[in-house]
Amino acid sequence: MGRSPCCEKVHTKKGAWTKDEDQRLIHYIRLHGQGCWSSLPKAAGLLRCGKSCRLRWINYLRPDLKRGNFTQEDDDLIIKLHSLLGNKWSLIAGRLPGRTDNEIKNYWNTQFKRKIISRGIDPQTHRPLNETAAYTTTNTVTPLRN
Repeated sequence: MGRSPCCEKVHTKKGAWTKDEDQRLIHYIRLHGQGCWSSLPKAAGLLRCGKSCRLRWINYLRPDLKRGNFTQEDDDLIIKLHSLLGNKWSLIAGRLPGRTDNEIKNYWNTQFKRKIISRGIDPQTHRPLNETAAYTTTNTVTPLRN
């Protein structure tokens, strides 16, 4: 029972991608399009599994990917969308062309959350930190005495 493996594990390469593998993947996708990811590695002459090829393409090799730091406009939009959508990173990434959901999630969890806290904003509620602290202290339930 269980799920069948996505690829033949015996002849599948793991670890870092080489420049040659990247070029093969780019060349194949330019000629044939993305198509079926599970059959792509064999057709492109890669000893990788389809999932690995898909993730490499989506997160690193796509020509429309935006590299570099986030702008102030990006930061403002991420705050606004996070307050509306929560941690739905793929929906947020859809509003930031060239950015991946994984990149935005990692940015939020490693750098951006601290930046928001330093501005005095609670990253969960998007309210000022002093307001959030006052809200939690006034709305706590006092225990019953026996």
